[in-house]
Amino acid sequence: MTLTHEDIVALPKVVLHDHLDGGLRPATIIELAADAGHDLPSTDPEELAAWFVQAASAGDLTRYLETFAHTLAVTQTEPSLRRVAREAVVDLAADGVVYAELRYAPEQHLGGGLSLQEVLDAVHAGLAEGVAEAAAAGRRIRVGTLPSAMRQFDRGAEIAEVTLANRDRGSVGFDIAGPEDGFPPSRHLTALRTLREANFPYTVHAGEAAGLESIWEAVQLCGALRLGHGVRIMDDIELGTDPDGELFAALGDLAQWVLDRQIPLEICPQSNLQTGIAATVAEHPITVLRDMGFAVTLNTDNRLMSGTSMSREMWALVDEAGWTLEDFEQVTLTAAWNAFAPNQEMRVIIAEQIEPGYAAAQSGDHSHDGHRSEES
Repeated sequence: MTLTHEDIVALPKVVLHDHLDGGLRPATIIELAADAGHDLPSTDPEELAAWFVQAASAGDLTRYLETFAHTLAVTQTEPSLRRVAREAVVDLAADGVVYAELRYAPEQHLGGGLSLQEVLDAVHAGLAEGVAEAAAAGRRIRVGTLPSAMRQFDRGAEIAEVTLANRDRGSVGFDIAGPEDGFPPSRHLTALRTLREANFPYTVHAGEAAGLESIWEAVQLCGALRLGHGVRIMDDIELGTDPDGELFAALGDLAQWVLDRQIPLEICPQSNLQTGIAATVAEHPITVLRDMGFAVTLNTDNRLMSGTSMSREMWALVDEAGWTLEDFEQVTLTAAWNAFAPNQEMRVIIAEQIEPGYAAAQSGDHSHDGHRSEES
């Protein structure tokens, strides 16, 4: 079937890699900045939105990360964190997301005097409000958080402890984020050992700005259950044509390991274009990796900085790389089965929302969209 924009928006979606501080509404930033006395590049919502995308498109991860100075400046209080978390859930639900994992670094929200626990309390309260608001609009969404340790700092053990203290209050996993080059994930082995001993899952940003060494450390030294981005695994894959003209892929040992163990790749195409991993969606490794059988998931990374949404990510793959409904069902189910929420909960989401939503899309019946609540 030929997918339309309406079809894509209606599809039930799962996002595993979405940064809370990278998904603020421009109008909200302007209001919060006025309250905080923070200067912005523009106080017009459309101009500010365009500025974020342009500033994040320098082709360099370090420059990309500099845009967060503005979103972090306006999220240093309990009310601002609650509001941003609530709005993130509402926006994701409106885009058809039925399960989301939102990651953020609590240590970056202490400038207003909050403690780490108070940061988590504010975010979890906002998420609960967002879930309720989405439900009132007829959209059912489950959201968990992944508190992140910033790899360039030394608070990993502390962040791991507060994350574990909230494992029954909304935190479903843990993440290591921040500038990849020069800050290997192995700097936080103590934190990761604490999490492993507590049987708590975590992912690690790797294979975005840095290459195979970063991925190897994340997988082999750190024991990451998923790879944040991970697209530089292509550096360990040789693509070519045999004498008969058939395409082939020769995998190195690390790529083979990641493939054989189906370690999920949290791929974010639009963000990757901005940081120079590929020039176009058609050239992006996501399609080749999918075709080779890697555990590919599709994600937004930072909706504000990339001017994106799950629907936009999907539409670009349809328009430029020829993806089909079946392809999206495959990556959505891969994401769902590799979510950090309990398996029992994901089974319900798959059975009650994802599978019916894709069946409805196949039949062309949007009255049974999988993200709708039973009451709607």
